[in-house]
Amino acid sequence: MDKILEGLVSSSHPLPLKRVIVRKVVESAEHWLDEAQCEAMFALTTRLILEGQDPFQRQVGHQVLEAYARYHRPEFESFFNKTFVLGLLQQGYHSLDRKDVAILDYIHNGLKLIMSCPSVLDLFSLLQVEVLRMVCERPEPHLCARLSDLLTDFVQCIPKGKLSITFCQQLVRTIGQFQCVSTQEKELREYVSQVTKVSNLLQNIWKAEPSTLLPSLQEVFASISSTDASFEPSVALASLVQHIPLQMITVLIRSLTTDPNVKDASMTQALCRMIDWLSWPLAQHVDTWVIALLKGLAAVQKFTILIDVTLLKIELVFNRLWFPLVRPGALTVLSHMLLSFQHSPEAFHLIVPHVVNLVHSFKSDGLPSSTTFLVQLTELIHCMMYHYSGFPDLYEPILEAIKDFPKPSEEKIKLILSQSAWTSQSNSLASCLSRLSGKSETGKTGLINLGNTCYMNSVIQALFMATDFRRQVLSLNLNGCNSLMKKLQHLFAFLAHTQREAYAPRIFFEASRPPWFTPRSQQDCSEYLRFLLDRSTSQKVEAFTDLSLAFCPSSSMENLSFQDPASSPSTQDGGLMQATVPGPSKEPRVCNPSTAAFACYSAVNERMVDTPDEFRCSEDTSVPNDSSKMLVNKDVPQKLGGETTSSVTDLLNYFLAPEILTGDNQYYCENCASLQNAEKTMQITEEPEYLILTLLRFSYDQKYHVRRKILDNVSLPLVLELPVKRTTSFSSLSESWSLDVDFTDISENLAKKLKPSGTEESCSPKLVPYLLSSVVVHSGVSSESGHYYSYARNITGTESSYQMCHQPETLALASSQSHLLGRDSPSAVIEQDLENKEMSKEWFLFNDSRVTFTSFQSVQKITSRFPKDTAYVLLYKKQNSTNGLSGNNSTTGLWVNGDPPLQKELMDAITKDNKLYLQEQELNARARALQAASASCSFRPNGFDDNDPPGSCGPTGGGGGGGFNTVGRLVF
Repeated sequence: MDKILEGLVSSSHPLPLKRVIVRKVVESAEHWLDEAQCEAMFALTTRLILEGQDPFQRQVGHQVLEAYARYHRPEFESFFNKTFVLGLLQQGYHSLDRKDVAILDYIHNGLKLIMSCPSVLDLFSLLQVEVLRMVCERPEPHLCARLSDLLTDFVQCIPKGKLSITFCQQLVRTIGQFQCVSTQEKELREYVSQVTKVSNLLQNIWKAEPSTLLPSLQEVFASISSTDASFEPSVALASLVQHIPLQMITVLIRSLTTDPNVKDASMTQALCRMIDWLSWPLAQHVDTWVIALLKGLAAVQKFTILIDVTLLKIELVFNRLWFPLVRPGALTVLSHMLLSFQHSPEAFHLIVPHVVNLVHSFKSDGLPSSTTFLVQLTELIHCMMYHYSGFPDLYEPILEAIKDFPKPSEEKIKLILSQSAWTSQSNSLASCLSRLSGKSETGKTGLINLGNTCYMNSVIQALFMATDFRRQVLSLNLNGCNSLMKKLQHLFAFLAHTQREAYAPRIFFEASRPPWFTPRSQQDCSEYLRFLLDRSTSQKVEAFTDLSLAFCPSSSMENLSFQDPASSPSTQDGGLMQATVPGPSKEPRVCNPSTAAFACYSAVNERMVDTPDEFRCSEDTSVPNDSSKMLVNKDVPQKLGGETTSSVTDLLNYFLAPEILTGDNQYYCENCASLQNAEKTMQITEEPEYLILTLLRFSYDQKYHVRRKILDNVSLPLVLELPVKRTTSFSSLSESWSLDVDFTDISENLAKKLKPSGTEESCSPKLVPYLLSSVVVHSGVSSESGHYYSYARNITGTESSYQMCHQPETLALASSQSHLLGRDSPSAVIEQDLENKEMSKEWFLFNDSRVTFTSFQSVQKITSRFPKDTAYVLLYKKQNSTNGLSGNNSTTGLWVNGDPPLQKELMDAITKDNKLYLQEQELNARARALQAASASCSFRPNGFDDNDPPGSCGPTGGGGGGGFNTVGRLVF
């Protein structure tokens, strides 16, 4: 029968006739044949299957073999033995190479035919060894796929025990060498199908024998972390990721990121190649694993790897957005890489040139999926442009391209950025290491105490949190000006952009320290603030004003204690307050009642409180001399304690209340050259943008001849109404006043009244609303010791909905019983409603290097909880401001945190310092990892924030927050 079949398949008969005869041959398999005839038939059909010249011959071989093997199973079992199969696998078949897929197909079918025979067990044992050998020879994808088919159907052929681990490891290495040289879609689809079969085989083995999983993954990492330049592992390894249980992420990432044997170069290679896996279609969870590894590296401060990998791969990830199959994962990884890379715009600017083309392409196709994608991409782009402002030439085309898509709110952008930074990543993946310093949960940067410099730190933080002032400072063009203002600009820029938890403002301290301040000694924050503002001699009538508010005297006190401004460094001349008034030359000039247009009703002094128009840069470090001061006598009896709680409103009322000048305190009139009884009144003629109030808490006890601190609690209103009585300019008024004499005083002396000739009396005061922005607290019981810290919040002139519902009212300023800041004004209900809203806003507590969240309730209760901690300097922000800076470009996303763009030299300096900081963190993490196993020892930072002589700022002086073990740098 074998001769007939052989002649038939090689004959020239028509194909239909051949098929009829073949059918007869298949039917004849039911008849009895001797062993030799069966063997001859099996040999012939095997040859047809493996070496058939055309599909017909190979088909005939399969049909006849299966029929004869079914009816003559013992004979086929004898033919299909271990020796025969081993020869096929090791030597091939005649002209057929042993690695030909046809041989595997033949063995696969043969196993099906003898599955019920006892000898199949021997074949399983043989194949367990042979398949391991085959995998070690790195078969091509098509052969490995056929082998996977065989092992999937016959799991008995998979190596067992320790050999199963070896088999999986070798199979991983084999996948790592897969390559597809074709770019045709058909061949690519076939290649992906082949790889999928192999990865599915590994998944089945991992499920059946869990002990093989971890060694397999270790082999994956060994392949992708190889630094051998001659070897590039296949992206096909990505097909394995979807089969790794997600619950293993924490264990594996911790193992990888904390293993001291894993070198940086290897980790960099591994991460880069994992990112390359985003190109592999159908692979799920690649983005999840990539992001997990990125976060794990950030948690252990391996920032050098993150920087290198991000800059190497950010463009490749962006390009993956063009391909629908891998777009979701690519966008997820791109978002994480960009949002976490916050120390420099370098990574973002690598993809900026490609954004517009991508957006236009997706907008043109009109698909719903494209619209959804663009909404997500637009949010990411807005976050990056917000964080890295100052590049309008780069961003304008992008803003135009995405203008039709929604823009996230500033609050959402801040939240996204704060959660994504490397320094914000949880250290839970490396619990064996101590948490290194990073920005606090507030996202604010502290200031390191340089030795009793809390007075400077608290003031700087209060000024920095004054949003409009910060923006004004940052927006100044100070090129070529080596001034204090330029250093303040640098300091503000670093506080806004640094990655550090706390900064050491050494250069700024040296530049801003008053000459009479002894280094490392306790000083007064109010005096420092005034000196700082004087050194910045501005020129805009909305900058700063400093009012020193005395405490109201106690009517029950018999032994009077007089306010001693000399004990409070906010004044330098005993018992006298000082202020500067700008002149036409933009330099301070002498102001006195005869030349400064003081409106006098029985000698009433009107005081102008303002500062110049814009900041000037000056190298003059001298203290303003007496000729530049306007002096107002303010020797007022003070109380050292009280039963009731005063408010800032009470103190301001007292400051503005009329004062009777009689007896030894009579007013000297230059016009009549004699002393006269008079009434002196202070009026504010121009409101400042920021109102700074200093509470004069330090007094001189004449009875005991000691300086004491007034520890009275003072209620701090969130909303303060400042009465402003606007007049015409000083220069015009000073020339138009004339003298009018009238006998209106209760005494027999003449009273003098100055009125503008030919004009009506000055207009009635207008109540200008202010919101509390910052509070500097002094902790201590005397002016010789203590500690300063500050409360502050972000507040702008346009964010409040507060509107004055009443018209300016005429107030009886001459009456000593008038409440100039009366709390029963028609706006009281609106003020209360506003206060309820403002109370819920976020406040921060700045205590040198420590920055924490707090609330306004904490600010209000500080003295009641800690009696020696008292509000000292208050900063209020004017509402309903039309300041152009507060609104300029605030909605374009071009300002960082609403701040103006930084000059290039500033941004470069910040970028350099942020990178150095990340490297420092990385070095510290490595050092701590090496010490983790050593014997534990108590860690003591470099002392407390303020740790100098007795009476200095320290734990006993109200300080807190501990020290900081890394000395920061400020780059200028």
